[in-house]
Amino acid sequence: MIQKALLPALALTLAAPAFAQDAEPPAPTAREQRAIEFAQSLGDAFSSVAQRLSDSVVSIRVEVPGRPTAFSNLRGYGSDEGPIVRGGGSGVVFRSDGHILTNNHVVGQARRIEVRLHDGRTFPATVVGTDPATDLAVIKIDADGLPAAPFARRERIRVGEWAVAIGSPFGLDYTVTAGVVSAVGRGGVGMNEIEDYIQTDASINPGNSGGPLVNLRGEVIGINTMIVGRGTGIGFAVVSELADQVATQIIDSGRVQRAYLGVSFQELSPALVQQMGLRAGTRGALIAGVEPDGPADEAGLRAGDVVTHVDGQALGDSQDLFRRVIATQVGSPMALTAVRDGRRRTFRVRTGVRPVDRAPQGANEVSRQGAAPSGMALQGLSRQDARRRGVRWGVLVHQVREGSPAARAGITQGDVILEADRHRVTRPEQVQAALRDGRALLRVKRGRGLLYVPLRVR
Repeated sequence: MIQKALLPALALTLAAPAFAQDAEPPAPTAREQRAIEFAQSLGDAFSSVAQRLSDSVVSIRVEVPGRPTAFSNLRGYGSDEGPIVRGGGSGVVFRSDGHILTNNHVVGQARRIEVRLHDGRTFPATVVGTDPATDLAVIKIDADGLPAAPFARRERIRVGEWAVAIGSPFGLDYTVTAGVVSAVGRGGVGMNEIEDYIQTDASINPGNSGGPLVNLRGEVIGINTMIVGRGTGIGFAVVSELADQVATQIIDSGRVQRAYLGVSFQELSPALVQQMGLRAGTRGALIAGVEPDGPADEAGLRAGDVVTHVDGQALGDSQDLFRRVIATQVGSPMALTAVRDGRRRTFRVRTGVRPVDRAPQGANEVSRQGAAPSGMALQGLSRQDARRRGVRWGVLVHQVREGSPAARAGITQGDVILEADRHRVTRPEQVQAALRDGRALLRVKRGRGLLYVPLRVR
């Protein structure tokens, strides 16, 4: 009986090595081996970039005065400035003498700034200068021989290439995430006055702000600035070339001066191309307004001109014009090629100094839909209304019916219609008369901006 009981156990014992041997994974095929080697080489590339940039990326800790509490102003208790709020971000060594580039929203309101290097050393920092228009700032620590990070030129940044975000998210020092460059030259996000972003799906979390976005060559291609929600896979970094220009001006002169033309402009949509009788496929920027006695006005540019080239180079869109202007040195000449009444003309403009409180020169693109009837309730402007809105003539859009052609074209309550089909309007009847043919090109003042709106009512 005992011998019979042992036989099955012995059989199982003898079979165990054979079973274990059969369970070993099969060797990868040649194709699988190539994929594994590619993945390993990509991982090595990420590791190499992280290692090369490690000493150029810093962690920033700040103390910012908080909002006053209910007890802050009681005599002898608390402080008028409220409690201290601690926060942080990241930065990148811009110059070896201790100049560090970061975000304005990280250090702009800080009472105390501390910088921690990758080797563990900490230094107090002072603000050299800030540029709220781009959300960039430069701080300085008392250290020499720091490895400054190399910055890539704009033309070296390619959509689809790998992008590595380095920083201190949630206070965790030196964290690396990877993604791709989703877009270059993204603007119109509405977060800052001057927007020239790289869009990426590399994870950018709170604390990454001010840190670098780099390519696999170890070059900084952007300064991480913001995300659209959390977990959306949409982050933005200020393009390296703009960041380089801003930081250099701050360090050299303590402030940022920008060139400007003295115009407001908007995107040239297909609807505007058709309404203005331009050749299909025309690309560029439509000038919506010209500042009196400004550089563009002195050069002869007018509202309604369509700028298609700058210094002989074709424009892709209105953002392209904006980028080229702010990248130009103050006082430099620019040759603008524009279409006016179907004819091309070249204007020689010498850029001026952009006032510090100048509002953004671009205007939001309006939508391109239209159908009858217009759906606008219009009224004349009183002198008081005109003065309050900063105009000398026009017709006020009192109300816009939801879903109407005017609403779909982008007309909003409070807009002031200045022109209809290039003619000034001062009475609602003039606007309605222009729409008798079923469509009209309206020039509109919205807030401090000007834009053209193509409206179709049938």
